Amino acid sequence: MLGEAVSELAVDTRGVVGDRVWSVRTEAGKIASGKSTRRFAAVRGLQLMRAHRTDGGVVVTLPDGSRHDVESAVLAQRLGTLVGQPVALERESGVSQFDDGPVSLVAHASVEAVAEHRGQSVHVARFRPNVVLDGVRGFGEEEWIGRRLWIGTAVLYVEMASDRCVMVDDATADLPQQPGNLLAVGRLNGARLGVIARVVQPGVFHVGDQVRADC
Repeated sequence: MLGEAVSELAVDTRGVVGDRVWSVRTEAGKIASGKSTRRFAAVRGLQLMRAHRTDGGVVVTLPDGSRHDVESAVLAQRLGTLVGQPVALERESGVSQFDDGPVSLVAHASVEAVAEHRGQSVHVARFRPNVVLDGVRGFGEEEWIGRRLWIGTAVLYVEMASDRCVMVDDATADLPQQPGNLLAVGRLNGARLGVIARVVQPGVFHVGDQVRADC
């Protein structure tokens, strides 16, 4: 689902605090996603919903504007109707609900490169990053792979580039469908945009904090 914009982000050894603690699950027990793998099942339409944290819990907003606690049985029923199959909502237990890794970082310039290639505006929210970076050249995030980053009081270790799927073309609660974004990312950078990092040192960072990489 769509997340929320925040001015302060806390990370712990798991990743961004609160991120993907809950997931939508199919009848087969797979995590609903934009793609099908061993752990994930493609379930279209979830990006038309929003989720945000409140008082330690999670509230989901549906396309009609109704809001439901993540643990509500009504929410599971309504989601199932919207996505066309029975689903449940489950809290993370022993198996991580992250896709490639816990923290995603995307440079504004990388998204701007896609927009320039397409000749039309492309919003950074289509790539659903935890952290959006200024001052980095297009696709320059990949130069950090294998390096540590200091942001605020936190330290991250960049492990890999972020491979993209058709979700970057899909309609969301805020944006219409925009076919061709994945094709453009493929042509420009082998379908990769942004990087995935793990947390080395828990901490907190804020909008405007400087990012420092080791050599």
